[in-house]
Amino acid sequence: MEIPISIPSSTTIALSLRRFMGYLLAFIFIIYLFYSLKLIFFPPPWVRPPDKSFQLSPLTELRREEQRTGLRHIVFGVAASANLWDRRKEYIKLWWKPGHTKGIVWLDRPVKNNTDRHLLPELMISSNTSNFKYSHSNGHRSAIRISRIVSETMRFLNNDSTLDDGVRWLVMGDDDTVFVPDNLVRVLSKYDHKEMYYVGSSSESHTQNMYFSYNMAYGGGGFAISRPLAVALEKMQDGCIQRYPYLYGSDDRIHACMAELGVPLTREQGFHQFDVHGNAFGLLAAHPVTPLVSLHHIDLVEPIFPNVDRVQALRRLMMGPSRLDSAGLLQMSICYDMKRSWTVLVSWGYAVQIYRGIRLPRDLEMPSKTFLSWHWNSDSSAFSFNTRPDILNKNTNKPCDKPSVYFLSNALYNPVTNNTASEYLRHWSANPNCEWKIGDPSRIKRVEVYKKPNPRIWDKAPRRNCCKVLPTAKKQTVVIDVGACYEDGCML
Repeated sequence: MEIPISIPSSTTIALSLRRFMGYLLAFIFIIYLFYSLKLIFFPPPWVRPPDKSFQLSPLTELRREEQRTGLRHIVFGVAASANLWDRRKEYIKLWWKPGHTKGIVWLDRPVKNNTDRHLLPELMISSNTSNFKYSHSNGHRSAIRISRIVSETMRFLNNDSTLDDGVRWLVMGDDDTVFVPDNLVRVLSKYDHKEMYYVGSSSESHTQNMYFSYNMAYGGGGFAISRPLAVALEKMQDGCIQRYPYLYGSDDRIHACMAELGVPLTREQGFHQFDVHGNAFGLLAAHPVTPLVSLHHIDLVEPIFPNVDRVQALRRLMMGPSRLDSAGLLQMSICYDMKRSWTVLVSWGYAVQIYRGIRLPRDLEMPSKTFLSWHWNSDSSAFSFNTRPDILNKNTNKPCDKPSVYFLSNALYNPVTNNTASEYLRHWSANPNCEWKIGDPSRIKRVEVYKKPNPRIWDKAPRRNCCKVLPTAKKQTVVIDVGACYEDGCML
């Protein structure tokens, strides 16, 4: 018996094929939907944005920026003397930004109403302090007046709504303190202004720190007090001062009151008391990896640039590189010209040094002892930091260790390339008595340095910049590029 064979019609085959394709497409769609949702809610690392801020809306980003501490949130209290005002006010003009900075200069007595008042902070006369006891035999009772500037500034703020517009920090300094305001903002923005903070640094002199305290912020270098702490200090300062008539200065009186309030010093190395004499080149050229916030005792050190007076030297620094890239001011980078066996040390915006031979970063990071201590001592133990021998000493028994030194002469910004170009001209030559068979860097008369500004560099973990020597056809010239580093310390 034959078994009947059923052959499906073409219509049945078409329907089956359509059904199969429908199932297949549905399956593919479900798989696609599953993986799409997984990528949205659980993106892999290479898909995730590196920073949550990229996910913020423009309005949220704007509000976040408005909440960030800015110059408008800082008020300065500057201690000044009428006897020195005509000279010292020139230092204040270098950093004061009329219309942007807020503050008061507190004087011991009135001064002439000169035509440059619009370039300076408001002038006020400190109140009488004759009812406060002062018993230190070698000091001056003006220390009481100066220490009370915090309280007097706070009382003034409470009565002046225009000056008090959102103030978060009180920053104290002297009339010979030169601030870098943008870097001050960068430092203070790290801290919660709603908490009690006492921010500053100690002296460069070990003896000074031993006599006063390593835990005291030195007033000449400047220090910052958060508003809640300033409010608390204003309430108790007059009574506190009466308990310490035997103290020497104003800053140790502030420190004594901070101790009573239980608030320790938060150290920031960018505040510089500058308790040194002589040539500060070694200190400035080896600035720590932190923003430069202030310089002090300008009258007691030589001009920071050669062949100009102190004000002209500081103006070159403040009106040039400080305006172009304040975050990078004085920051060090080290690179090598391997063909000529030279080491190049760039202190951006200030100086360049070229050494014979390959010098190690650990050694170059230490300041060269071109200066004397506060007590005119050159012994290394006189300082509160490590030093290396004076590289400028003509009588050294290591002539090959002396570099050629080039000082900033000009700095420009190119908005098209977002690059700064700074020029450094030779001032000190390498020692010609060196017997090493290495090319003499003294034949280089000029150094060009190119660097992109990075205003957010201090938002990251601190790290020294890198640099590299670029090929050039320019005679007697070295060209350097400064920028961020790879993980291994070489330049990106």
